[in-house]
Amino acid sequence: MLTEEELIHIRRHLHQIPELALQEFETHQYLADTIANFNHEFLEVRTPEELPTALMVLVHGQNPQRTIGYRTDIDALPVKEQTGLPYSSTHPGVMHACGHDIHMTVALGVLNYFSEHQPQDNLLFFFQPAEESENGGKRAYELGLFSGKWCPDEFYGLHDNPDLPAGAIGCRMGTLFAGTTEVNIDLNGKGGHAAYPQDANDTVVAAAALILQVQTVISRSIDPIQSGVITLGKIDGGTIRNVIAGHTRIEGTIRGLTQTMIETIDQRLKDLCEGIGRSFNMDVELELNQGGYWPVENNPELTKRFIQYMKTTSAVNFIETEPAMTGEDFGYLLAKFPGTMFWLGVEDNSQLHSATLTPNEAAIKRGVDAITGFLEYRMQN
Repeated sequence: MLTEEELIHIRRHLHQIPELALQEFETHQYLADTIANFNHEFLEVRTPEELPTALMVLVHGQNPQRTIGYRTDIDALPVKEQTGLPYSSTHPGVMHACGHDIHMTVALGVLNYFSEHQPQDNLLFFFQPAEESENGGKRAYELGLFSGKWCPDEFYGLHDNPDLPAGAIGCRMGTLFAGTTEVNIDLNGKGGHAAYPQDANDTVVAAAALILQVQTVISRSIDPIQSGVITLGKIDGGTIRNVIAGHTRIEGTIRGLTQTMIETIDQRLKDLCEGIGRSFNMDVELELNQGGYWPVENNPELTKRFIQYMKTTSAVNFIETEPAMTGEDFGYLLAKFPGTMFWLGVEDNSQLHSATLTPNEAAIKRGVDAITGFLEYRMQN
């Protein structure tokens, strides 16, 4: 089994070679080379042609009754690292600012253990590209990667959390992460001279009216005990102070803890855009793009079993957590396969996606031990 020192070495190497979505070729090669050094007596490794930076490893069980899937994401973010670490990113403007280097290292540690201790059931390890963008989980599913012996009966995955103590496991029944939808709105009117508004059709005024109306969606269309968010974070209209803008663009995001919630907000936004278009006699184009970023809704039965194990295992520091409005494309896979996502504490003052994120590496070995223990427990229960 990989030692803590070996795991940290792997993590630091991965940290130095971050790559953006669907460009993770060096990362893929390092993962493949690392796995090549494991015992292959009951391993089967696959690089799917349809998704060439993905890596799938099947551990054949002794007497398999099911296939248990474990997923880790492998891509990084377009962030310029500012940690000052001796093993900082060597790829300018790209950083593992979301901790996927931690995720991969933990997965390798768990895989290494089961390469040396053949499990009872089959285990499928999925090293997934393109979590941060480009819908990697959805792509993999739609390309048919999970078929035949590569199809999991249940799926598990983690996300690091700088707010939790190093090595702590956090989870909850129900939704862990929100689903997200990208919002793009284009208002097309008629430009003109600022002194002659009657001869123009001002998209800035229409945009202002729309933005104000959108604020009522959460406060007046959503059950107060439910959770949803609409943030319109960018508006771009006009070129100079004395010209009426003939085009204005608004960009934002929708977050919801259930898919039903997101679809409700989507519909209300469609209604408002249609109404603004009629009211201001202009064309309002709404683009909603959810892709694979569905809510991460944990399966009740499997999550109850997961929490019970973590709570009753003395070596595990388990913390029940609240839902988060951050997005994660593992939600799409959990809509297709029953499973559970959970947090691994990495105890840091910086937040996820920060240029100064410095996870506590003590979390890695503790995470490997907790997950290995759970998977062995799951195969007996």
